[in-house]
Amino acid sequence: MGFAVCLAQIGLAVPATLNGTFQQVLHPTGASQLDWISDCTLLPIAALELTFGVLGDLFGRKRLLVGGSLLLLVGEIVSGTSSGVAQMYVGQFIAGLGSAALFPTTLAIIASGSHTHASRARMIALWAALLSTGNFIAPMLGGLTATYASWRLAFWIIVILAAVGTAFSQLFAEDSRSPEDRSLDMPGQITVGLGLFALLYAVIEGPTAGWGSPTIVVSFLVAAALLVAFVVVETKVRNPLLRMDLFRNRAFALAAAVTVVGMFSFLGTAYAISIRMEVIQHQSAIRTSVAFVLLSGLTIFLFPLTSFMMARYQPRWILTGGFLLMGVGQLLASRMPITDTALTTIVVPMGLVGVGFSFAVSSVTATVVNTVPPKLAGMAAATTSMVRDFGFAMGPAVIGAIALSKAGTLFDSAVGTDPSMASVRAEAEGAGPVTVNSVPPDVPFSKAASHAVTALDHGYSLGFLIVALAALLCAVTTALFLGGESERKAEVATVEQEGSAVTA
Repeated sequence: MGFAVCLAQIGLAVPATLNGTFQQVLHPTGASQLDWISDCTLLPIAALELTFGVLGDLFGRKRLLVGGSLLLLVGEIVSGTSSGVAQMYVGQFIAGLGSAALFPTTLAIIASGSHTHASRARMIALWAALLSTGNFIAPMLGGLTATYASWRLAFWIIVILAAVGTAFSQLFAEDSRSPEDRSLDMPGQITVGLGLFALLYAVIEGPTAGWGSPTIVVSFLVAAALLVAFVVVETKVRNPLLRMDLFRNRAFALAAAVTVVGMFSFLGTAYAISIRMEVIQHQSAIRTSVAFVLLSGLTIFLFPLTSFMMARYQPRWILTGGFLLMGVGQLLASRMPITDTALTTIVVPMGLVGVGFSFAVSSVTATVVNTVPPKLAGMAAATTSMVRDFGFAMGPAVIGAIALSKAGTLFDSAVGTDPSMASVRAEAEGAGPVTVNSVPPDVPFSKAASHAVTALDHGYSLGFLIVALAALLCAVTTALFLGGESERKAEVATVEQEGSAVTA
């Protein structure tokens, strides 16, 4: 399970580390196309994890392990042979389907096989640490291959690992299932899948099309209607994808909410630092990978401490501390000068975010899983994965949209009031700050590059500030409302009692 979840995260995270490379070799026509490369992976993950949770419960989780690895393999082959953005979209969507199968399946097998609070906390902490290890390996893989060989090699290495994972799962994984009160829920899947797609489309394309354009307004309205319809459907069908009565449990509901916001905050940070270093400062992929190592590479080394804390202390304080560290690091990142390209500048901000994320991701996952009966392990695992990855999907989408909107406004204003830009003003404004910042010096409107850098700096500094506020909101919320020692003991006793019954 550890190999599978680590592999799925590597496949998910590699594209985000190659934004600068994709801009040079795939020639996207706008910054939103860079967003879509990552979101083509995240969209099927966020939209289909509940369905894969049901499929695993009904037909066996081993099949999903094997099938998910195969889909990841195919998707990475398509991505690794891409000659344009469209093919990369297709490859990443297929790879996302594979990861959508692997994330909830691995967690469900772990959760269903652990029947005490202590063992479940330990195994979930290890699962989260290995997931984050994938985040640590991905930037190193992308940075090394893009800098010293070919960016395509990163995808072919994942193909080889996926082939190993497929064989490994087929030979050694033990099957499990929980078919009781579970069935396919097509109305629920259709409404949640289309609703999430409409929402992401509106957020990503908003800066380009205009927030008031009919297409964007209609997309937001459709997303709202479909997501409301999903909630209604899930309260009516006999065997829903997601039981809405679970949200009556305060710990479950609160943990799900802060998972979405907290993971939005984390991946928004990863996206913003990637754009800052590669696209704005034109640093190499290998230098950018240092930031990702700080963000995700610390989790595996902190695993003993995280496991110890989860088994002995209230989740509210672990989560509060984790989100607080993230918020402080992000506030520091918002103050980093764009002219400073020294790697030492990012060590403290990204290190604080990485340590905070290590504490938060393990504890919030355990909180969700430990507050439902073991027979609902598949649903709990799928729900945990869905809300986490929905937050991940919204991070680059929202931060990219806000940062680009801010940068575009500032850039147009600066170019419009600069007399020296008169002859190239129309071309510069039409190209936008991202393109202007990357054109060769012999292009006439390249003289607007200084305005582009300043505008992008302000835009992504605002992005860091927003993710910081999101993390600090999570810290305050968990500290005030997650529950105290008595509630935690009651939940632990319930889970252990039901686990003993299952064992018997």
